[in-house]
Amino acid sequence: MSSSKAAHRPIVLEIDDVSVDYLVDPVVHAVRNVSLTLSRGEVLGLAGESGCGKSTLAYAVTRLLKPPAAIVGGRVLFHSREGHAIDLGSLHGEDLRAFRWDKVAMVFQGAMNSLNPVIKIRDQLEDIFTTHRPEVDKHTRRQRCGELLERVGVDRGRLGSYPHELSGGMRQRVMIAMALALDPQVLIMDEPTTALDVVVQREILEELTRLREELGFAVVFITHDLPLLLEISDRIAVMREGSIVELADARTLYTDPQHEYTKSLLGSFPSLTGRRGGFVRSGVDQSEPDDAEVPA
Repeated sequence: MSSSKAAHRPIVLEIDDVSVDYLVDPVVHAVRNVSLTLSRGEVLGLAGESGCGKSTLAYAVTRLLKPPAAIVGGRVLFHSREGHAIDLGSLHGEDLRAFRWDKVAMVFQGAMNSLNPVIKIRDQLEDIFTTHRPEVDKHTRRQRCGELLERVGVDRGRLGSYPHELSGGMRQRVMIAMALALDPQVLIMDEPTTALDVVVQREILEELTRLREELGFAVVFITHDLPLLLEISDRIAVMREGSIVELADARTLYTDPQHEYTKSLLGSFPSLTGRRGGFVRSGVDQSEPDDAEVPA
């Protein structure tokens, strides 16, 4: 999807002036006055070095922060298809549990190691439906679990497997299937491909793109890998020391970055085609010819 198309779609998630502190001595200001919007069907990339607050922001959005972390300012609004705005800060207990995974789901960092090693894939997938859709009968649950695996490119015969019997890429696909089980409108992915080799990473990203086009959910994709975001994102927000320092569509960020930190991030990735010692300035590799391709 082009950034122009994404810009004209209705907003599904609104992060308004959110701040998160770790209430230790001294206090750590992990997220500082962050404001972002996510449109329906959009892929919003969130880039930045380790420790800049990317994951903390994701946990704040999904209300999964644990002490000593606390939201100390701002709000997160979810805009339903019916046009209702839901303040996530107002949800508690059963209402909050019902909201998670149903409206906004998350694939955690290191998620492929999050599966219970002693429980079969079928049982772990079925548990989502028994918890959140108790009215669904056993036959329908099992049929749905098989469909979910096939949707992410895993044979339904793997339902009877234990996690250790699957490759890393297959386990990651299972985690994505679990996140998509209840047809959420927003999927937050926190470094979902970091531990995978580049071939499997490419397969996962292609599968994710296909699923987004098929199902219409929006994605917040968090990673330190800026070149990856340039390829898959409509817009990219660059985060540093808890703040958003630059926000632009992917092509503009690549060709005309405004912030020095963004330029440094772009310059930290060597060219694969230019001469040795090539460098990036203003988002364009100076060692490449003038007609070098820019990520779409």
